[in-house]
Amino acid sequence: MARWLMLTGAALLLLGLTLHFAPWLLHWFGRLPGDLRIASARGKVFIPLTSMLIVSIVVTLLINLLRR
Repeated sequence: MARWLMLTGAALLLLGLTLHFAPWLLHWFGRLPGDLRIASARGKVFIPLTSMLIVSIVVTLLINLLRR
């Protein structure tokens, strides 16, 4: 359990450092084809379908690789 917490913390630290010091590296995330943006006079809705599909696939692959 401690190993998983340390790995998760390290991954979040790297993601946070990337977003703080080099935000242009992840500028494409959330702007992929398939991410729905609906804007009207009354409000805006953003549904990141493609981005969350990619996140799900990457996390699934990482979990399967680390489990073996």
